[in-house]
Order: sequence, then C-alpha cells, then structure tokens
Amino acid sequence: MRGLFKAIVLSATTALVCAPSVARADGFVNPWAGVNFGSNISNSRAGFGVNAGGMGAGAVGGEVSFGYNPSFFGSSGDFGNNTELDLMANLLLGIPIGGTHGAGFRPYVTGGLGLIRQQIDGGTLFKVQSAGNDWGWDLGLGAMGFFNDHLGVRGDVRYLRTFSGNFIDGFDQGNLHFWRTSIGLVIR
Repeated sequence: MRGLFKAIVLSATTALVCAPSVARADGFVNPWAGVNFGSNISNSRAGFGVNAGGMGAGAVGGEVSFGYNPSFFGSSGDFGNNTELDLMANLLLGIPIGGTHGAGFRPYVTGGLGLIRQQIDGGTLFKVQSAGNDWGWDLGLGAMGFFNDHLGVRGDVRYLRTFSGNFIDGFDQGNLHFWRTSIGLVIR
C-alpha cells in the first residue's frame, strides 16, 4: 500500500513539473491624452482616448484604438460644436526587450483600418452643419515601457487619413488627414 501511495505521489509530482506552462497573451489597456496637428488643423488640438489589445510572447499583436477630439477644427465660437472621433483596428509589431514580464521596453509599429467621424454644428464663421463617417487608416510608431508586471507608460505618433469612394468604384485618399502624438498609462 505504501509503495502504491509513493508511486502515485511521484507520478503526480512528475506530471506537474513536466506539464507545459499556460500560454497567455500580454493583454493591455492604455488610456491616453494627446495632441493632434498637421495638414487639416490650423493649430494643435488636444484629444484623448483608449487603446486595448494584446501581444503574445512574440512580436505580433493587435489592438482596438478609440480617439475623441473635441473642438477639432477650431473654437466652438467660430465653428460651433465640432468633433472628430476615430475607431481603428490595428496590427502591432513590436519586440519585447527585457521579456514580457516585469520591467521591460517594447518599441513597436502599428497600422490599421477603421472609422473616422467628423462633425461641425456651425458657428459664427462656419454656419453650415456638416457630419460624415468615412473609412480611414492609421500608421504609427511608439514604445511601451513597463516598471513591473502590470504598470507602464506608452507613447506614440500616428498619421490618420480618410478614404473617399466606395467598394464598387474604388477608394482614393480622403481630404481629412492629421498627425497625433499621445502619451498615457499602460496596464497589462
């Protein structure tokens, strides 16, 4: 009886030690604040949003990125209530320097497709109301730096642009395009 008990304990211990580790993605949430600037914007405008996604132990991952930019085209006195929002599905390519646990650094490039919505309700200078939902794309680069297993800082620069056209007639570059630089907390 004692030999059987030892054999069971030894077998169970061997199974636990030799069992493969659980594979898990390096998921994250990144609330951010940023500044939009460039081609269609006369001066820098603040915005905020959140990114959520995951990266495996390798170099490939994905994220959903949401940005909201109040007074995007100018002051509410001149343009009325005007906003821009974007919702993108992005592919991430990054190299985890220092590993995927604990302190580390991960530079990355990102790009994807999604929705860009702009809205102008009119004001003293721009009396016409306008709103539009357009397909768009973004492309950027940045880095995530982690202090420990769960907390870090992320910063990036992205270029966003709309498409015009449709699936039947084809797509061209749209009129709305701008740059965004952002920084925020990253929680994994």
